[in-house]
Amino acid sequence: MARILTVSGSPRIPSRSAKLLEVVAREAEADGHTVDRLRLLDLPADALLAARLDDPELAASMRQLELADAVAIATPVYKAAYTGLLKCWLDVLPQLALAGKVVLPLATGGSLAHALTLDYALRPVLQSMAARHVVQGYLVVDRFIESDTDGVTTISGEALPGLTDVVDGFLQAVAHPPQRVRAAS
Repeated sequence: MARILTVSGSPRIPSRSAKLLEVVAREAEADGHTVDRLRLLDLPADALLAARLDDPELAASMRQLELADAVAIATPVYKAAYTGLLKCWLDVLPQLALAGKVVLPLATGGSLAHALTLDYALRPVLQSMAARHVVQGYLVVDRFIESDTDGVTTISGEALPGLTDVVDGFLQAVAHPPQRVRAAS
C-alpha cells in the first residue's frame, strides 16, 4: 500500500480545506493506505519566508513529502489564487520534489467561479515539479462542508458526487500506476 501525505495550505484554524483533506484521509485509510498529515500553518513563518532549509520543522516537512508516494493538497481560494502559505512552501521545495508522485489538488471557496484556480494557478506549479500524475482536481464550495459536534466532516449537496469521483480517481491512480511504454529497438 502507498504512503499518502495530505497538505493543508490554509492559514486558518479551523479550516474547511483541512476538513476536506480529512475526508480524503478517511477514504485512503479505508483502502489500506498510510496517511501522514502536514498543516503548513504549523511551520515557522520566519523559516518558511526566508527559505531557511536548515530549520528542523521545515526540513521535516520536506522529508514527509520525500517519503510520500502520493500527495493530496488542499487550499482555500483567496482573491482568485491559492494561499500564499502554500506558495511559500512550494517555493522552498526542490524543483523535482514531486517526481514520481500522484497529486490531488483540492480547493475550497465561496463559489464555483474559484474552480479555475486549480487548473490555471495550482496545476501548472505542480506539473513543473515533475509530478508523475496530477489527477483531476476539485473545488468544494464552502457551504457544502459540514462538521458535526464530534468533528466528523461530511460533504453535502451537489459537491459530494464530484468529490467522490476525484478521490476515487486519485486512489485508483495511487494503487495502479500507469505502465511505462518502452520504445521498440
